Amino acid sequence: MPCVREKIGGIMVEAFRINGGKELSGVLEVSGAKNAALPILIGTLIEKGTYIINNVPDLRDIKTLIKLIESLGVQSERLDKNSYKFVNNGITNLTASYDLVKKMRASFLVMGPMLAHEKKATVSLPGGCAIGARPVDLHLKGFEAMGVKIKIEHGYVEAEVEELTGSNVIFDFPSVGATENVIMAAVKAKGTTVLENAAREPEVDDLCKFLIAMGAKIEGVGTGRLVIEGVEKLVPCEYTVMPDRIEAGTYIVASLMFDSKIQVKGVERVHIESFMMKLEEMGAVFEIKDDLLKVTSKFEDLKPAKVTTMPHPGFATDLQSQMMTLMSLIEGHSEIKETIFENRFMHVPELNRMGANIHIDGHVSLIDGVDKFSSAEVMASDLRAGASLVLAALKADGQSIVNRIYHVDRGYERLEEKLKKIGADIERIKAEA
Repeated sequence: MPCVREKIGGIMVEAFRINGGKELSGVLEVSGAKNAALPILIGTLIEKGTYIINNVPDLRDIKTLIKLIESLGVQSERLDKNSYKFVNNGITNLTASYDLVKKMRASFLVMGPMLAHEKKATVSLPGGCAIGARPVDLHLKGFEAMGVKIKIEHGYVEAEVEELTGSNVIFDFPSVGATENVIMAAVKAKGTTVLENAAREPEVDDLCKFLIAMGAKIEGVGTGRLVIEGVEKLVPCEYTVMPDRIEAGTYIVASLMFDSKIQVKGVERVHIESFMMKLEEMGAVFEIKDDLLKVTSKFEDLKPAKVTTMPHPGFATDLQSQMMTLMSLIEGHSEIKETIFENRFMHVPELNRMGANIHIDGHVSLIDGVDKFSSAEVMASDLRAGASLVLAALKADGQSIVNRIYHVDRGYERLEEKLKKIGADIERIKAEA
């Protein structure tokens, strides 16, 4: 198969060329969690001073986010591969521009810290993956409850408040982003803020632990009800980001697909309990010592199952596509119901190109297991879809091309390097200028 490099808007983009069907064995190490690191880095906007943040994954989204907070006045210094020093001498720019915010929806989280620090912010409406609508109305509802005046025009949200005031906020949906944004404003609000139906994801917990290390008063961490007593001043600190639970889940799927010869280091089972329980229901058996996971069952032990994605602590939508790849090789009929994002089955046609037998019925994917994947040229439509296609290509005999891996680069640090270490024949096809 010839090397294929796709052109988007006149710019050549990278792809993975994978010769699949190789025996893989060894240890895959989990990096720091992107979805925890992003709000924590944004949290350095809340208070003046010097921060040290460790276990920051080396990812495109992280680099984009650092450019954004630098544009607002924070200075950054990379201390080593995964540690940074941030110095906040005061916010010098109160506008988060479209050019930076459009690249990543998490950028909208700068609004909460800017309101906490300067009582004013102008932030572009966000961008991100094309996997469904991600409105910011829940963020704005929370801010308005705290006395913030909101105006939206020309694609920007203008927010201003004389004094942030604690309030009761009931989220219509446990949005991770809205929960994090309002928390970062509430830690310096006057009085007490109570968040009901707050998101319970481990990444929200990690942000809370970071803020608590700075002196914030937050009760109910890990639950759907957070009580935040505002303080006048926080103290910058050193903090280590949690391991990436979605990366861990992806590698666990790889271990199951390759008959338990891959071990995974950096697993916190409590972060992916629903995922682990579903795999055990399917016949998988695990042994975890400290943070090293080993699969002790065989692939032939696995049975089909039904999965429904839910907000945490339910089955994570970010593990849905990887689970689909696994289910595609399990004899029998499996089903996945997606309840979080309406466009998150965009990888199905690509898996079918590789020989899977998947049909979509509304929000449900109907999966009938096949004996094997076949090599093909496919395209990643989003971050997790890209991971699912890489898994399929590793298992397929022959050469596959996975295009648009800039999506994969947003969430998996040095993925091809890690896979090469366990025996994968994977090559990044370099883009041309």
